[in-house]
Amino acid sequence: MANPNQNNKDEFSDIEERVMDINRSSKVRKGGRTFSFSALVIAGDRKGRVGYAVGKANEVADAIRKGSEGARKQMKLVQMKEDTIPHQVIGDFCGGKVMLKPASPGTGVIAGGAVRAVLELSGVRDVLAKSLGCGNNVNVTKATFDALEQLRSREQVMALRRAE
Repeated sequence: MANPNQNNKDEFSDIEERVMDINRSSKVRKGGRTFSFSALVIAGDRKGRVGYAVGKANEVADAIRKGSEGARKQMKLVQMKEDTIPHQVIGDFCGGKVMLKPASPGTGVIAGGAVRAVLELSGVRDVLAKSLGCGNNVNVTKATFDALEQLRSREQVMALRRAE
């Protein structure tokens, strides 16, 4: 009889993770300072699925582990056209604003920081990106995911237009 956990491990075996940001916060109490940590983790399989999560704990390793588990659970499918995205899109979240443009084959991922990590782990190989808002990694990551969720293929747009 097959082990039910075996299938679960096979499903996640090809997923890569990147720790984008670790933040330390402190609380002053009667006995002194108490530190806690938050970690922004991005996970993707480079085949069109990517997710992110923020893990919080009193130890760095536990925060990364929680973020990793959350990112794997929240993976979403990215709409792609060959190795790029189907059309230009702008994602927005709080102060973070990200513009993504499709690029010709061989261009590579022209992006920085959190945007680059999300796009590389999603499997997009040719794209131009620009972060237009704040530099906060969490907001930029959420803005990038907002942009990726807005992407539609030609077939999806045509189906929506026929339905109206």
